[in-house]
This record gives sequence, C-alpha cells and structure tokens, in this order.
Amino acid sequence: MSKHVVLYKKLSPALMQRLQAHADVTLIEDVKSDEGMARLRDALPHADGLLGASLKLDAELLDRAVKLKAVSSVSVGVDNYDIDDLTRRGILLTNTPDVLTQTTADTGFALIMATARRVVELASMVRDGRWTQNIGPEHFGTDVHGKTLGIVGMGRIGEAVAQRGHFGFGMPVLYHSHSPKPDVEARFDAQYRSLEDLLHESDFVCLTVPLTAQTERLIGAEQLALMRPQAILINIARGKVVDEQALITALQNRQIRAAGLDVFDREPIQTDSPLLQLDNVVATPHMGSATDETREAMARCAVDNMISALSGDKPKDLVNPSAWHPH
Repeated sequence: MSKHVVLYKKLSPALMQRLQAHADVTLIEDVKSDEGMARLRDALPHADGLLGASLKLDAELLDRAVKLKAVSSVSVGVDNYDIDDLTRRGILLTNTPDVLTQTTADTGFALIMATARRVVELASMVRDGRWTQNIGPEHFGTDVHGKTLGIVGMGRIGEAVAQRGHFGFGMPVLYHSHSPKPDVEARFDAQYRSLEDLLHESDFVCLTVPLTAQTERLIGAEQLALMRPQAILINIARGKVVDEQALITALQNRQIRAAGLDVFDREPIQTDSPLLQLDNVVATPHMGSATDETREAMARCAVDNMISALSGDKPKDLVNPSAWHPH
C-alpha cells in the first residue's frame, strides 16, 4: 500500500517527481487560507507524512493525523513544533540545518554592512532626489573592519558569521553559547564571554540562537542597557529572542546606534510598527535563506528526509531521534 504525503510547499518539478516516485502526494499551496486549512484537515487522517514550512502543528491538528509517521520541515528552526508531543506520538521530525548556513550568514553580514554604513537610508536619499551636495558628518556611518564582533549563539550560522568577520574584516570575535568551544576559539581567535560582558564589549552584537524557552526575550531592556551607545544589534535568529518594545525604545532614544533585523515578533511585520519609522533600522522580510540555490537545496534535503522516514530508514536530519525505532 503506497504512502501518502501532504505537501504544503510548492516544489520544483524535479523534486516533485522524486517525491511522487515514493508516495502519493496531495499539494496544498496556500495552507494558511481558510480553504487551504480545510483541505489540510480533510487530508490529515490519510497522511503518512507532512512536508512544508511555517505551519504550526498543534495538538488538535495532530489528533486528526492518526497515521502520521513523519514531519519534514523545510527550515532549520523547529519552534513551530512541540517536539515532546511529536516524540510521544512516535512521529519523526526532520529539518534542513546545514544547507542554509552560509546564505544566512551572508544575510547577517549584509545587515552589519547596511546598518554600519547607513546604506538603505542614504540610498533612499539619492533615489528621492535629496542628494544635493556632498554628505557631511550627519550622514556618516561607522567602520566595520577592526571592530569587535559579538556573536550570541555559536552554532553553524554563528561560526559562519565569525569566519566572515575574522578573516574578511579583521574583527576580534567574542561569543556566548552554552559552553566554551575551544575549536572555535582556535579557528577564529575567538574569546568566550558571559552574555553581559559580550554586550558591554561588542561593537556589533549578532544573534544566531534558536528560539527556545531559554532564549525567548533573551535580549530585553536590561540587556540593551549594557550595550555601547555606538553598538549595533543584528538579529538573524528569531524575532521573539528580542523584546521588541524594549528595542524600539532603545532605538528611539539612541541608546544604541542601530539595528539590522531580518526577523520580528510578528511576521509579516505590521505596517504601523515604530521600527519602520526609524532611520536607524534596516528591516528585511525574513530573507535569511532566500536565494534560489539555497531554497532548492533546503527542499531537496526535506524531500530526502521524508523518503528516508517513509522507507523505514533513519533520516539524516532527525530532530527527535528517540522517536525513531528501527524495524
């Protein structure tokens, strides 16, 4: 009897063909619409696998999925899933952790450069016809090369950001993570710091931690107050890692120099958000992995994980290994 996969992310023709060679596939292109959600609910009782991204699977949906064996998320973050609940139900959860590392680090460094040199603000000045004379100190930015780069969360993406800063821009690297990482220190001449010391000493603070109960609102008013007035905050982690209202206040009061944000408390960000009115904010639409090459690689990885799970093999990128039992 063939397996049935509910797909809520459009795949390239080649990947769709590959998935269909291993399972019957129901594609729901707009799962967040009322019609799409209704189709999902109807399909869940027959689903052996779910493949997609940006869908919060709550207990009510999972209760309908009585045959579900695996969820293959086209993402590195898994904060949309109750991993303990999936494990109790014996449902495998996979993600795509490796293929977006370099692209997301590129995005982080793009935000570092854009905020430091006020690229968006000054480009808008030119486009709007307001560049009528040589710019003066009121439009000057700040250097990136040689400045201290603080990274909160030294996982794959944190290491890739450190590589760019250390080798490309001669930046001293500080980092904070669960524990010191001697290999990282050796590769990038990096130094471990407590979160408080890192915030106090860094010119650029780049957040790359996953969203967990421990990291939610990790950066609030107290932490922002520790940063230097000329420091810049970069968030390529998750919006809820930062207390957004505290950040708005800090930026409005010029308590810190600027922020480069690819993630927000609510996405898409509300059009009346004060963040969008501030000239010391560079805001991008959660585009960290948004390149043709990387998104295709993520989808390919997710398809491979699903095929392995449905075939009874242990997927390469299994988030909850205790849910897997070899047959």
